[in-house]
Amino acid sequence: MPMHYLRALTGAHRTDISNRRLGRMLAFVAGAVNAGGFFAVGQYTSHMSGIVSALADNAALGDMALLLAGAISLFAFFLGAATSAILINWGRRRGAHSRYALPLMLEAALLLVFGLMGSRMAEHGHLTAIVALLCFVMGLQNAIVTKVSRAEIRTTHVTGLVTDIGIELGKLVYWNVGKAGADGAAPDKVVADRNRLSLLCSLLGAFLLGGLLGAYGFKLLGFIATVPLALVVLSLAFIPVFDDFYNPY
Repeated sequence: MPMHYLRALTGAHRTDISNRRLGRMLAFVAGAVNAGGFFAVGQYTSHMSGIVSALADNAALGDMALLLAGAISLFAFFLGAATSAILINWGRRRGAHSRYALPLMLEAALLLVFGLMGSRMAEHGHLTAIVALLCFVMGLQNAIVTKVSRAEIRTTHVTGLVTDIGIELGKLVYWNVGKAGADGAAPDKVVADRNRLSLLCSLLGAFLLGGLLGAYGFKLLGFIATVPLALVVLSLAFIPVFDDFYNPY
């Protein structure tokens, strides 16, 4: 990709177009990591609704081991999101070009750890550590896109995506026929936001495509299939870091 394209994706100066492009790419990565994580440890790591539900179930059943594992996973997601916010705000207060790229650099490093060391960790039974690592990565990534897009885009929250798609589809097919109210005013016309609908569908499609390729990749290659994902994330973040190195803030 051209340098100016990569700089626009993760640089400090944001546009709606760059936010949407970054959101699609990271939704793809999130889908791949989520699917790969399921093959690795039998658990989806971006699905906090499921983890919180499992916490309640295991508490009711008295399964303290699973309860502790779920609590660690939830805390790791919290910690990832908090770390992302700290890095972004640290960079913003210093005027860094890489304020949004710094969390992505950390994400790339952690994905490399998962790809290169995950198999050994699994062999030694450190499954809770693997799940916590991936939950941290998902929290880190979701917070990045939330910050850059001012909460318009999220890459791991598929429930929200599907809900918003349903809302816009409901508006799209709504039949705007009705009588004037008692005051004689015509009712407000229901209009779908087609641009938002297109964005939401593309994010969902990117997550699905990433999940398919992540599942096939892990099935064929094992943990090492995560390494190309780490390199993709690294390529997204490299240029703003390079800019800071040669043009200190």
